[in-house]
Amino acid sequence: MSELTGLSERFQSTTPLATLIDDSDIDHRRFQDLIASTDSLAILCHDNPDPDTIASALALEAIAKEWEVPAVDIVHGGTVTHQQNRAMINVLDIELRSITQVTLSDYGLVAFVDHGIPGQNNSAPEDMTPDIVIDHHPADEIEGQFVDHRPAVGATATLLTRYLEVYGIELDARLATALLFGLHRETLDFNRGTTSTEHAAACVLHPHADHNIIEELTNSVFTPETISGIGDAIANREVRSSCLVSSLGRIRERDIIPQAADYLLQLEGVSTTIVYGIVDDNVCLSGRTSNAQLHIGDVMKETFDQVGSAGGHHDMAGGQVPLGFVGSVDDGDDAAMDLINQSMKARIFNALKGWTET
Repeated sequence: MSELTGLSERFQSTTPLATLIDDSDIDHRRFQDLIASTDSLAILCHDNPDPDTIASALALEAIAKEWEVPAVDIVHGGTVTHQQNRAMINVLDIELRSITQVTLSDYGLVAFVDHGIPGQNNSAPEDMTPDIVIDHHPADEIEGQFVDHRPAVGATATLLTRYLEVYGIELDARLATALLFGLHRETLDFNRGTTSTEHAAACVLHPHADHNIIEELTNSVFTPETISGIGDAIANREVRSSCLVSSLGRIRERDIIPQAADYLLQLEGVSTTIVYGIVDDNVCLSGRTSNAQLHIGDVMKETFDQVGSAGGHHDMAGGQVPLGFVGSVDDGDDAAMDLINQSMKARIFNALKGWTET
């Protein structure tokens, strides 16, 4: 088992990441004592896990195994439908368990990575309190025995890269590749929400990562459903000034929604996109903006958080609301879908009205 020797002075003082990231409020000794003392750990990703949460969970699993925790499971709710996420899991041989296959209360500890509030973008019971939270998303009132919540950092993978440094845990190619790919995807190749700490973390990971695998993952092909979904988003778009809102209708692959929001942000004259689609019994949304004066996470939270769950960063956000909030629709029910679109677009454009009237 690794020993924590003075928090590894050389990591604190000499690496680029150690120099740039503020660890002053983090009790690393408490974190080690907590994990090393348990006999089982469930690492819960957020629903429909993306590369940042998957890579972060993989890093926390490596830490727990280094400290000889007998049983460690990476758990998630929802599904993995994004082609790059599926490819990442398959190529790097990452074992994920559905939350439907486990009982969280059976584990000695439950850790949240890349999310922080039970029941918000995760399938944990709303009345539970996680033991450990490591997250970079804006959120209020996060609770746990150990909480590392740093919204000033651009990716949770950055935080876990730092943990590996602090504890002197060796980076193998598989773990470094996962973390570096997580950084790439969370920041859209270091073009969105990136801070100096992400570049520093990349410097730590780069010498150990398999860049051929990262290229392979980056070039993962679109599924036919993704192409069709983006096509629907283009066809159904409504633009007012610099703001675009679009519906995908009823879809099976939730990950199409953020991909469509990213794609439509490239449209000339558009600086804000909000795309939504019906997945099972929920309306799921993704928002993106390049408008430095608009906080899309606050817009989403103020508009939808009272009836569902919504929020996010300055430039990217997401959420979901129960379908019953805006209506119900069966397959092929065009009239009902039209009413839902009218309601959703009216609500979203009203929230953006300061930017649709210029």
